[in-house]
Amino acid sequence: MTQPLTDSQFSDNVLKSKGLVLIDFWAEWCGPCRQLGPILEAIDNEIGNEVKIYKMNVDDSPETASQFGIRSIPTMFLFKDGKQVDMKVGLNTQSTIQSWIESYK
Repeated sequence: MTQPLTDSQFSDNVLKSKGLVLIDFWAEWCGPCRQLGPILEAIDNEIGNEVKIYKMNVDDSPETASQFGIRSIPTMFLFKDGKQVDMKVGLNTQSTIQSWIESYK
């Protein structure tokens, strides 16, 4: 199951993490963000042992979103061993996101 993430948890759960971490920057009022939620849940069910998936609500945790210059949501960041390696903006298909994740394993 994807997990919520707050500004105060970001450093410990992402920057100090080993392996792959996907952060979905989203908001409740964002239609494409709500569509992406079930896609990320399905990915988590399939390859959740290979990547940690967190959802960061930009309204509840604006500090991190601002720090990374999030201007459009949904935006997904992929981190590997605490370093940002890539990002995707907008709604993507499950197969596109899974291929993207797997290209960084």
